[in-house]
Amino acid sequence: MKATKQAPIGVIDSGVGGLTVVKEMLNQLPAERIIYIGDDARCPYGPRSVEEVKQFTLEMAYALSEMGIKMLVVACNTATAVALDDLRNQFAFPVVGVIEPGARAAVRVSTTGRIVVLGTVGTVKSGAYEHAITAISNATQTYQLACPDFVPLVESGQYKSLDIRPIMEKSLNPLVHIDFDTAILGCTHYPLLHDHIQAQLPEGVAIVSSANETVQDVRNTLDHFGLLNEQNTGIAPLFYTTGSLEGFSSIAMDWLELQNPDVRHIIL
Repeated sequence: MKATKQAPIGVIDSGVGGLTVVKEMLNQLPAERIIYIGDDARCPYGPRSVEEVKQFTLEMAYALSEMGIKMLVVACNTATAVALDDLRNQFAFPVVGVIEPGARAAVRVSTTGRIVVLGTVGTVKSGAYEHAITAISNATQTYQLACPDFVPLVESGQYKSLDIRPIMEKSLNPLVHIDFDTAILGCTHYPLLHDHIQAQLPEGVAIVSSANETVQDVRNTLDHFGLLNEQNTGIAPLFYTTGSLEGFSSIAMDWLELQNPDVRHIIL
């Protein structure tokens, strides 16, 4: 059955990080219904095997498919890196990831062509950003740095209450001797640490998040397939988490500025 314009957009992430993409969607596509699944119980995905990440990602996608989505946004860099092609082969609806949009934005912003990618272990090992950047411009130099401590800081909510400067300094210290002018936040959790990251980087370095560019891809894709909803439904986003309702709700309220987000538990 062909999807309608009023059908929801599905968004998946390993946890709460994809809310950074949802925030842009609410700003740029206010008429669209959003159903989100965050796999907080099995987060982080970065250290997991490729097979595990593919399995978990497909489980979330199948759950959303059963809910009648018209499009899927993979708002997780690790999942995008290893599972995007599988998702596109498996489902009839269009699927958008976050790596190509992030790479495009960084190449556009950088004036020296020297770009740092901050990501999870899985994303860095995949080399997905390096490949995406090189495909756009082979005149760039890419340096990748895994920051495995960042996602737990966000998922636990500690970024709001603890002095995390020592962790940030230790994680980003390998960049001290690198010459670069642009840093990609290669994990959708990282924008919640934006100010902490900025404080540790050299003055003048531009920080790029894939969220804005990804939502432009979402809009263009919906428009291409005649699925863009321009009638404001006024329906609030629906969130599912495999983990703690309280923890997810707290971050959703903080980041999206929603008073009473509709957060439900899901078993995949």
